[in-house]
Amino acid sequence: MESERQAPAAATKTHATVAKPMLRVLAGEAVWPPPMWLMRQAGRYLPEYREVRAQAGDFIALCTSPELAAEVTLQPIRRYGMDGAILFSDILMVPWAMGQPLRFAEGEGPQLEPVRDAAAIGALDPSAVVANAAPIFETVRLVRGALDAHAQKTTLIGFAGSPFTVACYMVEGHGSRDFATARGMAYAEPGLFGTLIRTLVQATTDYLLAQAAAGAEALMLFDSWAGMLSPSQFRRWVIEPTGQILRNIRKVNAGIPVIGFPRLAGPMLAEYAQRTGVQCLGVDTSMDLRWAASAVAPTQALQGNLDPLALVAGGMALEAEARSILGTMRGRPFVFNLGHGIEKVTPPEHVSALVRLVRTG
Repeated sequence: MESERQAPAAATKTHATVAKPMLRVLAGEAVWPPPMWLMRQAGRYLPEYREVRAQAGDFIALCTSPELAAEVTLQPIRRYGMDGAILFSDILMVPWAMGQPLRFAEGEGPQLEPVRDAAAIGALDPSAVVANAAPIFETVRLVRGALDAHAQKTTLIGFAGSPFTVACYMVEGHGSRDFATARGMAYAEPGLFGTLIRTLVQATTDYLLAQAAAGAEALMLFDSWAGMLSPSQFRRWVIEPTGQILRNIRKVNAGIPVIGFPRLAGPMLAEYAQRTGVQCLGVDTSMDLRWAASAVAPTQALQGNLDPLALVAGGMALEAEARSILGTMRGRPFVFNLGHGIEKVTPPEHVSALVRLVRTG
């Protein structure tokens, strides 16, 4: 892949020898055709994933079985040759590793024992995360070894949920349309909610740094429910904790790039980019990419934002949407991705068609 324009001076100095297309983009370079990967690219739409999932039995067992989780992580790399391989895990493995009871019920999603008072928050142990999540870090090591041997231009992405989104599940105890209990706590008991957020900042920092130490080359923070908040609450519970995690990480690992995905952030996206310091902004399907590009610095990498349902539909609809994104983003640092996770009903051949289209630029 050839760069359409010279990378900014700072990026050139620190990443001049980086060959991986995705790392070049995260360093601020406009690469064309753009590197690509898809959120939830390792998942239920793939028959090979379903076979491994059945073998594992329990979802948590799959996440904590390094050989099986590594196999699932690598499946879309073998099938499609993606430029990014994201660790197969779940954002709720952090509360699980802190001691909050967690199970995944078939057809019901995650079920947690709710954390709603000072005693429950105090019972969490963020210092235990690295030890309890050791199998996940072994997965990272296995995947990195496989990529180094067989897919040298694929970037390994580690990830975690951002504190606000993870806190939503921890307080609510399950998924929700509006997470009213968690958001109500943030308003009515900000001190209590703040204690939970600070606990998650510590745990998430340690968790991500351990992934980096095990071989992750980039990190991603998913804040799937950020868009439910008012601007003042968004600043307090999304921007501030995310910025603190970035500062903590850079004290230990100054060079690793971080992708932030504040889903449905709307016009708060620009402030999020400026104040958190993420190298790349994940853009959801609802966002106008032209506006996003105009709202941030020209060297700010963007990632997104194809509608997952366009991928389900395939054909001319998929081609039109993908071409529009490519036309809009040509000439700036960009990673082609979805605006949310891939749908389980997505035909794998539609992903193959998308890969061919993006590879042509």
